[in-house]
Amino acid sequence: MDLQLSGKTALVTGSTAGIGLAIAERLAAEGVAVTICGRSQTKLDEAAARIGKVGRVTPVLADPATAEGAATLIAAVPQTDILVNNLGIYEAKPFTEISDADWHHLFEVNVVSGARLARHYFPQMLAQGWGRILFVASESALVIPGEMIHYGMTKTAQLAIARGLAEQTRGTGVTVNSILPGPTRSEGIVEFIRSVVDNKDAPEAERETEFFTTMRPLSLIRRLIEADEIAAQVALLASPLGAITNGAAVRMEGGIVPTIA
Repeated sequence: MDLQLSGKTALVTGSTAGIGLAIAERLAAEGVAVTICGRSQTKLDEAAARIGKVGRVTPVLADPATAEGAATLIAAVPQTDILVNNLGIYEAKPFTEISDADWHHLFEVNVVSGARLARHYFPQMLAQGWGRILFVASESALVIPGEMIHYGMTKTAQLAIARGLAEQTRGTGVTVNSILPGPTRSEGIVEFIRSVVDNKDAPEAERETEFFTTMRPLSLIRRLIEADEIAAQVALLASPLGAITNGAAVRMEGGIVPTIA
């Protein structure tokens, strides 16, 4: 299928690994000139080399979780057709142990970083009559995990921002959506699963089974999602073919959310 993305530009944050890297790689393969960003020059170079095998990529050393980093990124990429706010962090911590600093830090990284960039690019998209903004949230926005309530809070906040911006796109060619991936395979999620299951020394496959049995029992697919599976759906939403999806929280979580919220 031709997604009609050739010639478009995209900025993908949190794009040196995991879902962000997979999205950037898929968009580049579809003919999009992609800008990626990260805090580590080594990881940035590795990601750029991988994406460069399939398409055009520009790496920028910047961290939009800080005001200074966002300014650096915007200076390097003053305009884009597609903005994918993927940058995010998570941690498991009992509610009573979540400090004020923890709340502020997760909110700054997961929520404010994307708001900063949308504040710059959204007006431009409205002016040109076409654009795509996607917030990579999580099923945790709707099914708040008891072991990381502060993370769930930030994901719900992303849904609010996306919907609020979408309300301002009426009659334009701009769409703003959030996506709700479920647990997606990465080095980080594998270590997270190890940290929360009882049998930490079991083989990886057994730990994954325990996780979905005890901590995500509503999952219908009962497995980790692959980053490429998320990237394929994001590419469609980012394309002209995704024009009728606007203001939506698109579920890509394998059935963990039992009803439409």
